[in-house]
Amino acid sequence: MESALFQASIYLAAAVIAVPIATRLGLGSVLGYLLAGIIIGPGLHLVSHTDDLRHFAEFGVVMMLFIIGLELEPRALWDMRHRLIGLGGLQVLLTMAAITIVVIGLGTAWATAVAAGMVFALSSTAIVLQTLSEKGLMQTPGGRSAFSVLLTQDIAVIPMLILLPLLGAPMIAMIRTDGAIERPVHAVSEHGMSLVAGLPGWAVALVTLGAVALIIVAGIYGARPLFRFINASRLPEMFTAVALLIVVGIAFLMGLVGLSPALGTFLAGVVLANSEFRHQLESDIEPFKGLLLGLFFITVGAGLNFGDFLREPFLLLGITLGLILVKGAILYLLGGLFDLHGRDRMLFTLSLAQAGEFGFVLISFALQQNVMTEAFGQRLLMVVALSMLITPALFILYDKLSAKLDDTAEARPDDKIDREGPIILAGIGRFGQIVNRLVQSSGFKTVVIDHDMQTIELMRKFGVKGFFGDPTRPELLHAAGISKAKVLVAALDDPKATTKLVRFAKRIRPEIFVIARARDRTHVYELYQAGADKIVRELFDSSLRAGRYVLEEVGLTEYEAAIAEETFYHHDRETMRELATLWDPTVPPAQNPAYVKRARELEKDLETALFSALEAQRDDVA
Repeated sequence: MESALFQASIYLAAAVIAVPIATRLGLGSVLGYLLAGIIIGPGLHLVSHTDDLRHFAEFGVVMMLFIIGLELEPRALWDMRHRLIGLGGLQVLLTMAAITIVVIGLGTAWATAVAAGMVFALSSTAIVLQTLSEKGLMQTPGGRSAFSVLLTQDIAVIPMLILLPLLGAPMIAMIRTDGAIERPVHAVSEHGMSLVAGLPGWAVALVTLGAVALIIVAGIYGARPLFRFINASRLPEMFTAVALLIVVGIAFLMGLVGLSPALGTFLAGVVLANSEFRHQLESDIEPFKGLLLGLFFITVGAGLNFGDFLREPFLLLGITLGLILVKGAILYLLGGLFDLHGRDRMLFTLSLAQAGEFGFVLISFALQQNVMTEAFGQRLLMVVALSMLITPALFILYDKLSAKLDDTAEARPDDKIDREGPIILAGIGRFGQIVNRLVQSSGFKTVVIDHDMQTIELMRKFGVKGFFGDPTRPELLHAAGISKAKVLVAALDDPKATTKLVRFAKRIRPEIFVIARARDRTHVYELYQAGADKIVRELFDSSLRAGRYVLEEVGLTEYEAAIAEETFYHHDRETMRELATLWDPTVPPAQNPAYVKRARELEKDLETALFSALEAQRDDVA
């Protein structure tokens, strides 16, 4: 007991010390966990026997895939089908083929070479998604493309695990000393239990498909009644217990049929993505996922055998760098083929150039199936671990290169604007689309400009003509007819670009009427000083409508709730105008005494105004 507590204390202390330091140095939490593992393992030899702990820590990867599945509705997967099948499928197949050819060329048996190709075709879902999220790169085109490829790789693990036994060296029946015939059987799962041991290939396939079908059917028809039953108990900890039961139970079932637990939980997450209990499940699993993922990375670092590494360091480093170069070259070519440019193409290439944690699973399974020798498998394990260790450095390289990259060198040139109109709409995203539809449907012409080519092309498919270019560039605004236009709608996603556009438009033509989209209250004040005539906070009206619905549900009539909504709307507009005169861009609002004092006074005035409006309405009814 004391030994286990000591080991746990070492792991937690290493994480608490190393990870914050690595994060402050800009290295990211993943590299911090890996370095912590190296220090307490090969460095100081404070921990040993990390293999058993790593199997436990792999539940962090399992839980991460479950949460990813929860965030992906089946419809979203269908919408991603082109990148999943095209970009992701090509990456897996081309990398497998390239690695297989190289390994065969080095004199290795073809079956072993194919297995190595499978291992190296996969990237680290855990490291890449964690790092992309930390750096805020998930929603960039490069980040979304990397996610699509990772998702395809995770799905590809299923056929890889099915194919590996077919590559194994055949085992012949043997006669034991007692005269009985010993026949070959499939490897059992790590916990010593299996539903497919000794079954012929067709029966293994049927059992495997049955397990997958069971997860889907149970998720569709059994999850909601179970959650409602648990909800009736009014015990929050029961939701946590159910969430863990789902993850652990599915992982156990996948182990029984020889499939990846992570893929089973991912499938369950997708099935439950439409459930009203999705967010509850996500919040219950998230703390366990984060802790176990960190533990997984520590065990990877602690499990590195530097004795083997020091015996052939140049060979192992050469193989690792060769893998990154070959895989990176394929990713770079595919990025260009799928219209990724500049920073996005570089992010896509560098983020996926490593091997991944599923490589440990495939190598272990390949060794069980006699697909490769123990020495070859151990060498692959070291290469996978080294490439994962190098991955944070690849992200640092991306940061350095992206700062120097000139996206305009590869970017598409701006469209030539060949028409003018009374209304110029800068930005055709989710905000600008509604404005444009309303205005055009009312019979007025607009000139639409946006710097997102994908959005422009999407709008053209629906018959909306737009021009690609940066709306803040003076020459584009003049070409669109700003000297004659009556209205300019600044609906850009970037607040700084919106303020810049408003300031420029008012400087060259003060009489033009400018309607600007604001991100928040501070942005409202900036746009007010820039000269915008009408300012619309992007979430204000929708939030106000939601508040009205709340009032209707707690006892106010629809008319009373509408009165409260209208009163709040007009009071807030007056409040914003007055506070804008007190706002100082060089001082945070909370540290501006005059601003804070007047804001508190106006908030009390709002309560009085709402009470008076509702009382006046009730008096009229009476």
